[in-house]
Amino acid sequence: MVCVALLSNPKSTGNRAILPRVRSYCANHPDIFHYEVEHVDQIGRALQTIARVNPAVIVINGGDGTVQSALTELYQGEHFKGKVPPIAVLPNGKTNLIALDLGIHGDPLKALDRIVELAKTGLKDHVVARELIALSDGQADSRPVLGMFLGGAGLADYILYCRHRIYPLGLSNGLSHFLTALAVVFSLLLGISGKYMPPRARPIEVSLIREGQLRGRFSLLIVTTLERLLLGARTGNGVEAVGSMKLMAVDHSLSALFRMLFASVSGKLGKRKLTGIHLERGDMIRIEGEHSSVILDGELFEADAGKPIVLTSTPPVPFLRLAA
Repeated sequence: MVCVALLSNPKSTGNRAILPRVRSYCANHPDIFHYEVEHVDQIGRALQTIARVNPAVIVINGGDGTVQSALTELYQGEHFKGKVPPIAVLPNGKTNLIALDLGIHGDPLKALDRIVELAKTGLKDHVVARELIALSDGQADSRPVLGMFLGGAGLADYILYCRHRIYPLGLSNGLSHFLTALAVVFSLLLGISGKYMPPRARPIEVSLIREGQLRGRFSLLIVTTLERLLLGARTGNGVEAVGSMKLMAVDHSLSALFRMLFASVSGKLGKRKLTGIHLERGDMIRIEGEHSSVILDGELFEADAGKPIVLTSTPPVPFLRLAA
C-alpha cells in the first residue's frame, strides 16, 4: 500500500545534490510512490498518475516553481475528485518559506522520513488548513495560478536582482541573500541604482476591496496566506480583521525599512501602527502599476497600467505540519 507519493523535479537546484539519496531512500521503502518530472509541464500527468495510487500524503520535492505548479494543478486539475490528500513541501528550494511555515526544515531526507512515519502512524494531529492565493488578470475565462507567498514592488525587484546578479556567483543561499540585502541598504541610503545595483521601486497602486487603497513606492510588498511573513513577523494588530490574505507594504525609504526590521526582530510588528508600514488583510486585492513585477512562489508575473493583477483567496486546503 502506498502511504506517501513523492513528486520530484530533478532539475531544481536543491535536487542536484540530494536526489541520489532520495532515490536510494525510496528504493528501500516500497510504500513510497516516487514520480520524477523533467519540466513543470509534466506535473499534470504526474498528479493524474499519483491520484490512481491514492496516497495518504503528497510530498513536493522541488524548487518554488515546482511547488506553485503542483498546487495549481492539484486544485484545478480535478485529478483527486475534490478530495486532495494533505500536502507536504520539502525544504529544497531557494527560500523554503512554505516548508518553514509548516515546520519542515533541515535535511530534506530527514523530513521525508518523518513524513513517512506520520503517514503510517496517523496524520490527524498534524493536518492544518491553509488558504491559497489565486492570481489572475481578473477575466472570467482566465485560469488562476495558485501559490502562498507573493512579493511585489521593490521586493520583486530585489528577488530578481538576487536571481540574476548574485546567484550566478555560485555562493550559498545565505550569503547570496546577505549580499542582496546589503545592496538594497546601500541603494536606499545613497539613492543610487544602475547595472550592478537593485533598481529603484516603481509607483504602484494596491486596492483592497472594502479596505481602501495604497499608492506610492514601496521597498516591500508582501501578500501571503502563510502564518508568518519575514523574520518571524505576524500580521494583525490585535483586532479582528476580514480576509485570509495578509498584506504588508513598507514605504520606499531606509527609515521605514529599518523600522520594519526592528519591529520584526523585537516581535512588535503588527502590535501598533508604525509610520511607513502598512499591514492589512483582505479577500480580494488588486495590484496595478506600469511595468510592475510580482513574484508568486518564485514565478514572475507582470502588472501594468489598465491591466491589474487580481488576487483572491481559495477555500482552506489541507497541509501537513511537522512541528509548531
